[in-house]
Parts: sequence; structure tokens; C-alpha cells
Amino acid sequence: MLLTRPLIHTLPGLLALFAGLAILSAPLAAAEVETERMTWTEIRDALAQGKTTIIVPTGGTEQNGPHMVTGKHNFVVRETARRIAEKLGNALVAPVLAYVPEGDIAKREGHMAYPGTISLTPDTFSRVLEDAAHSFAIHGFKLIVFLGDSGPNQEPQRAAAASLSARWAADGVRVITADNYYAANGQVEALKAEGETDATIGSHASIRDTSELMAVYPGGVRADRRAADKDGVTGDPTRASSERGEKLLALKVAAAVNDIEAAKAAPIVVPQPPSLLQRLLNWLFG
Repeated sequence: MLLTRPLIHTLPGLLALFAGLAILSAPLAAAEVETERMTWTEIRDALAQGKTTIIVPTGGTEQNGPHMVTGKHNFVVRETARRIAEKLGNALVAPVLAYVPEGDIAKREGHMAYPGTISLTPDTFSRVLEDAAHSFAIHGFKLIVFLGDSGPNQEPQRAAAASLSARWAADGVRVITADNYYAANGQVEALKAEGETDATIGSHASIRDTSELMAVYPGGVRADRRAADKDGVTGDPTRASSERGEKLLALKVAAAVNDIEAAKAAPIVVPQPPSLLQRLLNWLFG
């Protein structure tokens, strides 16, 4: 009896101690990286702490067959951009640009042949990118990354990045595109290693797109409406799965992280003004 009384009295204290230890051992929640979920003072403080990389995700609003919502690219790139920023550790994510080139509007070319698609001209898209990048550069971001989840986004992004980098190099600001995120991420090779073919993989609204959306936003996929090679689909979306989606997303994230890290490690080249002789030659010969 003499032994049980102290134990009973200390039980609440022991329970409190164990609860405190559990809290301390729990992983810390990841800091917010999406600027539209942050206040301006939180963004200011993140910049002061060295988070001077900003990822500008570009998605698209387009037809994705009868089985996927038109915002597929936006859901996917928002999630991949967040994962990329968290892996980098010094980056934030801008709001997704949902309006991108999708084909001639008046002629209803490309995805514009299907209701729900929204298109910009490449020139308009480039100007939006430039103004967004200018906004971030003014506020102190030093590396601006265009991350495009759709094919027509890629060339305008590359052109804008090259132009802005040359213009702002003297200020220590670099603008890049994470090209391999879209163009060379290893997804096709991985699917072929699992027995898929060019025909089943396809090029739009098929295994890759459908699997990725199933992983990040399963409510955006109408599983019973999946069909191969019809109604805007190229390939076989019936072979998609959320498990495949996670693997495919990981490949895109890894490719982008590698691109961004390589860009950060490269020196900034400041363009030099043409010499007097070069200017004379340009004037003489055009």
C-alpha cells in the first residue's frame, strides 16, 4: 500500500510527460510555400530568410477527353510545384497560370475545337509571364522558374526566360525554365519498362495525364468514361492508376529539382555591350 499511493499520485504527471514527449518527437509541419496562401508579411519574412527562388507554375484549361476535368494541368502543376519547392528548401510557389496557348481561337484549332478550352496567343502569354516575373524581381526574388505542365507553354517560356535573364543579369536576377520537367522526365521510359507501348502511352489524356490526376485529384477523373483513342484522347487511359501517378509525379519533380539546382550552380553571365568596332560594322552592314 505504501508503494501504490505514490504511483497513483504521479500517474497524471507521467501521462503529461509522455504526451509532451510525443509532441516533441512528432515531425514539424512543413512551412507554407504557396504565396497565395501566405500574407505579404509572411512572404517578406521568407525572402529575408533566403527563400529567393520563386516557381511560376503554368498549367492550362483544355479538353482532356470525356473522363478528365479541363483543369487537369492546373491541379497537377500546383502539386508538383509545391513538392519541388519543399525539396529545394529555399523556394516559394506563385499562383498557377491557368490560361495558356491552346490553339487559334477564331479557327478553333487544337484543343479549341472542344468546349471549355481557354486559349491565349503566345504573345499574350509571354507578356503575362514577363509582368509576373518583373513583379517577383522587384520584390527581391533572385531566381524565377517557369514550370510548364503543357506543351504549348514551353517555347514562350523559354523565349521569355532568355530575354529577361539577359535584361536582369547585372542585377543578379536569373529567369529559367525547368525544361526537363516536361520534355525529358523519364516517364515514357518508365512506362515502357512496365510493358506499355507508344500506342498505349499516347500523347494526350492517356496513361500519364490520367494517372497524375488520379494521384492529386481523384475527383477530377470519371473512371467509367475512360476510353482509348477517341473524343480528344490519344492513348489508353484505362491503364492509368493513382499508384502509377505517384511514380510519374516523382519523376517530374526530380527532373525539375535537377534543372533548378544546376541553374543555381551556374554563374550569371552579364551580357557585354558591343564594342565600337562591332557597332560600326552593324551600322554599315545591318
